[in-house]
Amino acid sequence: MYTTTLKLLKKINDCGFKAYVVGGYVRDLYLNRKSVDVDICTNATPQDLKNIFGGAMLSSVNYGSVSVIYNKIRFEITTFRKEIKYENNRLPVKIKYINNLLDDLKRRDFTINTLCMDCNGEIIDLLGSKIDLDNKVIKMVGNPRKRLKEDSLRILRAVRFATILNFSIESNLKKYIKKYGYLLKKLSYYRKQEELEKIFVSKNAKYGIELLKELNLIKHLELSNIDSLVIVPSIIGMWAQLDISDVYSLSKHDKKIIKDIKELINLDLYDPKVLYKYGLYSCSIAAEILNIPKKIVTKKYNDLVIHNKGDIKISGKEIAESINKEPGKHIKVIIEDIEMAILEKRVENEFLSLKEYILDKYADVQKQ
Repeated sequence: MYTTTLKLLKKINDCGFKAYVVGGYVRDLYLNRKSVDVDICTNATPQDLKNIFGGAMLSSVNYGSVSVIYNKIRFEITTFRKEIKYENNRLPVKIKYINNLLDDLKRRDFTINTLCMDCNGEIIDLLGSKIDLDNKVIKMVGNPRKRLKEDSLRILRAVRFATILNFSIESNLKKYIKKYGYLLKKLSYYRKQEELEKIFVSKNAKYGIELLKELNLIKHLELSNIDSLVIVPSIIGMWAQLDISDVYSLSKHDKKIIKDIKELINLDLYDPKVLYKYGLYSCSIAAEILNIPKKIVTKKYNDLVIHNKGDIKISGKEIAESINKEPGKHIKVIIEDIEMAILEKRVENEFLSLKEYILDKYADVQKQ
């Protein structure tokens, strides 16, 4: 990717423009970290880029940004710009294309994200990014008071970068994060959830959570049970403990899993009936929260005689024929009984054994 990126920059430069890789990719390169997302800034306008890349352009213009496929890799390319006006403490509603790299960098959030790289692979540092990276500190570009009020998502981004990189947050920035934390309530739950998930799945999640507490952001994020939170690899396991189903934008499937996990925390995960009812996925997450080795729960689940109704060696139709009844709700009741009998090993999961069990137990049903 590195070589392809430099070739892309050179292609733009050869057309009479200036282009640089900017932000996370260069930051991670400097820190010797892996990075896959490449953002490019240039003084070429979207129309200029269309002339250069033609059919390789994917997306429509959005705040001066376009997507380009080059050598089968997708790149985001943004024209140098100033953001003149913001709306709802989040989105720039008016931008102005400019021709100056420094002014473009000044609109970015943190100094650590202002490193650039040219087509020769030379790193350019115009705003003291290297110093802050070396000192492991998150510092705002410009006045924190103004920048946080422009875009309140920067509050969570500061915590996220500090967490992932294991950096501190500069004291003045901390001060204004505490002051303007209430602005988080104006953000969409989707955006907040997106940032929180990156914090929670980080290897430094514990540090990130401590930062959220220190900066008094928990109440503005509407997170419950934070003090009893057990950090687990699964993000759905984290959400289940924080009780956010009625607040954040979760799918019906995720809400169902969270409901199951909350129930499982109070159940016996070694019980075959519990494992069968809730399934391995939810039980494994509950096990992580309860500090039960996942491999034990997995083995117990794999040792179950059946894992779903389809594993039962007698069908609903065969049950109905055995008791000379038409299929109906009563057959469903019998199947549920058979499930439990098999799981409790009161009957073998074999056709003849199951048929005998049904005839013995439901003989009266035959006569009705």
